Amino acid sequence: MHNTDPSSGHQGYNQSPHQGYAQPSGPDRSARNQDAARRAALAVCTIADVAAGFLGLWIVLYLLDANQANVFVEFVRGTADWLSGWAQDIFTMDTEGLRVALNYGLPAVMYLLIGHGIAARLNRA
Repeated sequence: MHNTDPSSGHQGYNQSPHQGYAQPSGPDRSARNQDAARRAALAVCTIADVAAGFLGLWIVLYLLDANQANVFVEFVRGTADWLSGWAQDIFTMDTEGLRVALNYGLPAVMYLLIGHGIAARLNRA
């Protein structure tokens, strides 16, 4: 079997640089964009869930009177303080447990609502 084309394997001047290659068509490109949007939505949901999880875990640890000198408890509290810094002392009550539940619970609910709302919007795009 001999190749008689003198320029086989080389691009000619009158050929498109992508001639002979499969080009992504409209539906294929749209499927890739939808996959990327789904992955981005999953990342947003995961971040929101982890943030709410840290806040919820701190509420539980506080209400169960966990040892505040424990390294893990300190880590969870520091993370929860950082995540809820914007909402600290919105609620000032005499009952300490209720104050912690509300001041850390509100940001957890906000992260879930906003994160899942953004993810739903990305999935529709």
